[in-house]
Amino acid sequence: MIHQYKNNGYNIVLDVCSGAVHVVDDVVYDAIALYEDHTPAEIVENLTSKYQEDDVREALEEIEELKKQELLFTEDTYQEYITDFKKRQTVVKALCLHIAHDCNLACRYCFAEEGEYHGRRALMSFEVGKKALDFLIANSGNRRNLEVDFFGGEPLMNWDVVKRLVEYGRSQEEKFNKNFRFTITTNGVLLNDEIMEFCNREMGNVVLSLDGRREVNDRMRPFRNGKGSYDLIVPKFQKFAESRNQDKYYVRGTFTRHNLDFAKDVLHFADLGFKQISVEPVVAPADEPYSIREEDIPVILQQYDELAKEYIKRKKEGRGFQFFHFMIDLNQGPCVAKRLSGCGSGTEYLAVTPWGDLYPCHQFVGNEAFLLGNVDTGVTNTAVRDEFKLCNVYAKDKCRECFARFYCSGGCAANAFNFHGSITDAYEIGCEMQKKRIECAIMIKAALAEDASSQAE
Repeated sequence: MIHQYKNNGYNIVLDVCSGAVHVVDDVVYDAIALYEDHTPAEIVENLTSKYQEDDVREALEEIEELKKQELLFTEDTYQEYITDFKKRQTVVKALCLHIAHDCNLACRYCFAEEGEYHGRRALMSFEVGKKALDFLIANSGNRRNLEVDFFGGEPLMNWDVVKRLVEYGRSQEEKFNKNFRFTITTNGVLLNDEIMEFCNREMGNVVLSLDGRREVNDRMRPFRNGKGSYDLIVPKFQKFAESRNQDKYYVRGTFTRHNLDFAKDVLHFADLGFKQISVEPVVAPADEPYSIREEDIPVILQQYDELAKEYIKRKKEGRGFQFFHFMIDLNQGPCVAKRLSGCGSGTEYLAVTPWGDLYPCHQFVGNEAFLLGNVDTGVTNTAVRDEFKLCNVYAKDKCRECFARFYCSGGCAANAFNFHGSITDAYEIGCEMQKKRIECAIMIKAALAEDASSQAE
């Protein structure tokens, strides 16, 4: 399977199953489009009205050579592999600890209902958190590197427990031959120097929640009294990012129907000095006024194209930044199993509530149908776990023939369930945005490689 597209003046051909990317001239591009359904003679006849016959024949020779090298029209041999891979014993490698089901903001799009997750406000005790870390160690098999994300609500509302759990985790590393990578997501309201210092010492990554320009952020991320949070938070985040040497963090925003011009928010972050940026589309029911609709897609796709051009421009000028959705590794990247099966929710990755209940991920918390067990009992709802275990791109009809399947890994199971009632479906609006981001990311690689080549000459 191949995917062809034109972007920013580049003719790009992606060989889906090998991952090979080709930047080609017009005659090769047009010949590839005809190659599978026409004979060489038919292709020559079809294209000689547009190109010289010798050029068309030379293009066909190049295509044939790439096919022999398994860099074009490569067969898909992965379906049997992933089926066998999914039969392996389940190993847990990451936990999302809901350290606080409470929040000091009232974000209008919050899927967690201001931290309550369809339930009650609560803070995780040290005892429950300790059991969660013990559960992770006990169920991680021979895997040495383990990940724990402190999540909420707002984790800093339970900061003392966060510190104690990090200390406990570190105390267990040598004993069990484990290495914990702790991360935290915060809205920054309670951020201070002591917290920054601790995070810089102990947290492998921090996610700083902010939506963009002042008016955009304050519309969707106010305090409970309606006052905006931008002016309080931005200076703290700028200081925090600098204290981490502009590395191992993301300033992370959400764009909604109210700011479809979200490229301006990405660039606003860059102009504030942030070097690690992620701005994600909101996922919300269609009846919410801020939800993204199908009719918004053309505008959104144009925004990604415009952002990609400015991204390249700033990189070439020496004032570049990283945008999460444009980061793509064409040489190595995730292993095949990861590409096919995604984030590992429900199997390798679990969420833990303040009272110790286990769910497939943070977006399923509060939906009792997906309750997997508890840190005391372990995973007891093996039927749901096994359903997630079989979740992969070949289990999803909408993914089987999609060029993006090895990059998005089938998308988000929670989004699929919330929109279609099945974790093996797909959220189409999200798919369209994801495909455009992948196209832009590959184009950026081509543009920067071309620039590097021209400078080397």
